[in-house]
Amino acid sequence: MSEGTEPGHHARRTPGKLSPEEVVHVAALARLALTDAEVELFTAQLRTVLDHAADVAALDLSHLAPTAHPLPVANALRPDEPRPSLDREEVLAAAPSVEDNRFRVPRIGAPAP
Repeated sequence: MSEGTEPGHHARRTPGKLSPEEVVHVAALARLALTDAEVELFTAQLRTVLDHAADVAALDLSHLAPTAHPLPVANALRPDEPRPSLDREEVLAAAPSVEDNRFRVPRIGAPAP
């Protein structure tokens, strides 16, 4: 955690200053066990990611309108119109297991029959 912060508080961090201890802490939160070599590797990789994020955050985008997509997008889906569906008996005939005229699937958490 960065100096001067308390758990649960977000603080601006200095790019490139991610410590191996912070990587170990985040790994522990994710319940990941890392070797010393992985801590070293991920610290370097995460520093690069954070540096890039800082570069993006530093850009002056005040003259740009917010957007969810870089290009104008028209609805690319077909119209939702009713049409004949598959034949139920034909589909159930191809199913691996049927019960009461429906697909039979294993219970969640139970081994397959």
